Amino acid sequence: MTQSKAFRALSRSSAHRQALLRNLVTDLIKHESIFTTYAKAKEAQRIAEQVITLGKRGTNATLTRLKQILYVYISPPSTKRTHPEVLLTPNQVPEENVPRVVKVLAPRYKQRAGGYTRVQRIEPLRTDQAESAILELVDGPRDMRFALTAKAIAYAKKQEKELSDITLMNIKKVTQFRVNGEKELEAEVKKFEARM
Repeated sequence: MTQSKAFRALSRSSAHRQALLRNLVTDLIKHESIFTTYAKAKEAQRIAEQVITLGKRGTNATLTRLKQILYVYISPPSTKRTHPEVLLTPNQVPEENVPRVVKVLAPRYKQRAGGYTRVQRIEPLRTDQAESAILELVDGPRDMRFALTAKAIAYAKKQEKELSDITLMNIKKVTQFRVNGEKELEAEVKKFEARM
């Protein structure tokens, strides 16, 4: 009988794996969408969900834990830029990503019990055919499912066809927890209609 693995090793040592996942989660919090391999995205998704849950709690202990998890890169003070970014240790972290989690993401996901991120598979890389994916925060400004649903609605209106069952299900999903979801979806549909 085979045993299930607790996590993917990602062909790295433990310290390298932890650093990689911390970088991915920090970039996800900063940019709200990242492109990576499927295995890395699934592992980073687990940590990102925990980070947002910690931000929703908002206690001093959880804020301290967030400071330990998230990296912050800043430009060095010198004018000569030999290295474009400098990595700070957790004790030197400026208050940048932690307030973003607490003040921006926690209120956005206040009604959600979980499922703050989405992994969407995309075509493999041309160079090595590695399974690729996009890891994104749901209900954000860079939500791919929201944009694709709006595009499907605009296309159906142009073709004068009825919406498919999948599109109707996606409409419900993308507007369910989003504030003013229907209005935002209509605005996005109008943008796509103008492009067609």
